[in-house]
Amino acid sequence: MHGSSPLSRRAALGLAAAAIPLAAATPAHASTVVGGARLAHDGIQGTGLPKKLTAAAWLVADCDSGEVLASYNAHKRLAPASTLKMLFADTVLKKFDRTERYKVTDADLADIPAGSSLVGVKPGITYTVEQLWQGVFLRSGNDAVHVLAHMNGGVAKTVAQMQAKAEDLQALDTHVVSPDGFDHKGQLSSAYDLTLFARHGLKNDDFREYCHLKTANFPAGGKKTFQIQNTDRLLTGAWGVKTYDGLIGVKNGYTSHAGNTFTGAATRDGRTLLVTVMHPKSGYNAVYEETAALLDWGFERAGSVQAVGTLVEPLSEGGTKVTPTGKAAQAAAGAPGGAADSPSTWRLLEGAAGTVALLAGGAWALRRRRAAAAEAGGKGRK
Repeated sequence: MHGSSPLSRRAALGLAAAAIPLAAATPAHASTVVGGARLAHDGIQGTGLPKKLTAAAWLVADCDSGEVLASYNAHKRLAPASTLKMLFADTVLKKFDRTERYKVTDADLADIPAGSSLVGVKPGITYTVEQLWQGVFLRSGNDAVHVLAHMNGGVAKTVAQMQAKAEDLQALDTHVVSPDGFDHKGQLSSAYDLTLFARHGLKNDDFREYCHLKTANFPAGGKKTFQIQNTDRLLTGAWGVKTYDGLIGVKNGYTSHAGNTFTGAATRDGRTLLVTVMHPKSGYNAVYEETAALLDWGFERAGSVQAVGTLVEPLSEGGTKVTPTGKAAQAAAGAPGGAADSPSTWRLLEGAAGTVALLAGGAWALRRRRAAAAEAGGKGRK
């Protein structure tokens, strides 16, 4: 998004924090981070890991015990792309019965960012909630996300609820700007947080079913339907990717700014592992190939390796609240740093799409930005 409207200081500081590693030059004893001290370190935590891993961050965890078996930059804040839809599902999925029907209006689709992935929702057609969620999970449809968000009271309300859900899950690296994961300045998460979202979601039978579904028939108007396919290549084997034995789901993502992101879950011999891979440097299939390699490592080593951290429990389910300190606290709060006013920071975080960013503060933040734009003489575009 390009424009001359200045961001609020709070948003600017949050963005600046994303441009540097959370634990840069910080010994573990100097910071308390969610999940344990070792997750504050730079570099690989764990032994005997696959050699050809190019991702900017990744994490392997046992879904049942919550043990983090290995990680790399677990708390590094990166653009999540559509993997953020897992948090959207965690927040909204239980609010509507899957058989509930809803007739889509033009207003429901008016605020979808240009360039979004779409499942093909059309105004005037009535959909079941189940069909809309199939559109979210299989095709990563931002149109289906926005319809469900409007059913939930609107985009701003849903964003605020997602942020509150992230805080309940103790996913403190996450800053929600939109419900769909599209490129917006300041929309950030981490390998650790995305793994929390997946683990929480898989406790829900509907979430588990939707993320495992390979195909579905989607309404086209009248009695007509068309088939949609899941874009998770480890699940479907599309584009030359070998399907992974025992794969459950969960969610992939891609934007021009975020690159490729993926959180996958698989079960073998009664053990379920979670792997999140963010921003691999090599080709599009690398996010799946590196996930598969880490799953293989996890199934081979689980039970014999010492955990390097843990996936914390939600506060609402009796989890113990973790209060970050040191560098971790600064990053979570968007504390000021030397990069806050660096032009290179803004170039690094510039999104590829131009859309209005609804910050977690909702309408208040939007009014602030509009006022700032007016103050600057209305230059630029949103």
